Amino acid sequence: MFRVTKANERSRTIVTIDGQLTGNHIELVEAHCNQAISTGKPVYLFLRNVTIVERAGYTLLRRLAAKGVQLLAGGAYILSCREAQIPRDGVSLPVNAPGPAPNVTAPY
Repeated sequence: MFRVTKANERSRTIVTIDGQLTGNHIELVEAHCNQAISTGKPVYLFLRNVTIVERAGYTLLRRLAAKGVQLLAGGAYILSCREAQIPRDGVSLPVNAPGPAPNVTAPY
């Protein structure tokens, strides 16, 4: 299962993804983030319950971070990567406890 949601708030946009950041999902996330960037508001990409990230997914995360998108992460997969110190191709994700990220109001 894969899900991407976008919450447009007054002062920021939050794009949240659940599932696998693979294949066509990467293009979908990029399209949502690029649309959010075009509004001129700060954009937060929250990898909430992401279970797998392909190399192309990490490339996307680096590209989005270079555009100023703030990356937030939580969930068992991301936490296990951090605990095992698995390299993520130079992408540094602030890891939060599972569930909504601090100071980010989930849209549901």
